[in-house]
Amino acid sequence: MAAFPWEESNFMKAARRQPVERVPIWLMRQAGRYLPEYRQLREKVSFLELCRSPELAAEITVNAVARLGVDAAILFADLLPILEPMGFDLRFGPDEGPVIRNPLRLPDDVESVREIQEKDLGALDYVFRAVRLARANLPAEIPLIGFAGAPFTLAAYAIEGRTSRSFERTKRFVFAYPQAWRELMERLVASVARYLNAQIDAGVQAIQLFDSWAGCLAPDHYRQFVLPYTQAVVSQLPRNVPVIYFLTGNPALIPLQAEVGGQVVGVDWRVDLADAWAAIGEDHAIQGNLDPAVLCASREFVLEEARRILERTRGRPGHIFNLGHGVLPSTPVDNVLALVDFVHTWDPQQMP
Repeated sequence: MAAFPWEESNFMKAARRQPVERVPIWLMRQAGRYLPEYRQLREKVSFLELCRSPELAAEITVNAVARLGVDAAILFADLLPILEPMGFDLRFGPDEGPVIRNPLRLPDDVESVREIQEKDLGALDYVFRAVRLARANLPAEIPLIGFAGAPFTLAAYAIEGRTSRSFERTKRFVFAYPQAWRELMERLVASVARYLNAQIDAGVQAIQLFDSWAGCLAPDHYRQFVLPYTQAVVSQLPRNVPVIYFLTGNPALIPLQAEVGGQVVGVDWRVDLADAWAAIGEDHAIQGNLDPAVLCASREFVLEEARRILERTRGRPGHIFNLGHGVLPSTPVDNVLALVDFVHTWDPQQMP
């Protein structure tokens, strides 16, 4: 018998590529703006205030699981606050999203970036307190997922200063200043690894590493400038804690995702799930990959698209159902509930 109930959950079994009683499902941004109770809370409290309140962050995390009936919780937090103790001035404007007011522009700017040491983790203690509160209030069989931005995605935010379409500044920095890039990535690797290990110590059972912006790169550039650093983060995490490495926007990078070292590869909707699984190999689990926009369509269309994805797996152990990105704000809650129920009741033996 497992020491903890969550070890025998369908989510943890799927991450280990073991047979499951039903396909596990959770959703990126499952505790988000499409939920009326979350919108009501946001009318009173800013996004950063929610993230920095352990009690509220834990409440949002736990309530989403109770509301939806999903198989895992993901901590309510944001990718970017880790950059603040590293020396970046992070702000969230009401209509502009996250903005870094002192972005990196020249190689000498990297000298001002501070690597997070153990003593610096106190600046992020609200995250670890939220983990402990959420773990204490979740059902014992529900795993809690912690997360962080991968080094490239954090570096891209630090250089661009805000969301970008072309990532021109980031690519120019990578290509023109390779030594400064290496120094920046090494500081990010050490900082992210310490941050994730602190989440694990606080009580998360799995980790998702978001590389949301790495899809802008060519495969050769990803292999040279990104892969070694992402591998370095994963190598510093306990092997008994499943790591989901999620990257979006570039199916050509999927084989390289498998080289990062995580047990689970997260893919978006731009690739057929069966093709993605063939690309990463049988020694990895896979997570995905419904287009979030599908959830805004009719219930019948939602279920048909879910069926199509599930049929691609042929009932093979190791599939965690998820979206190819986060739930959109306009998503009807009833469609999410219908999706969760459909995935839970799907029987691969009924396939033609």
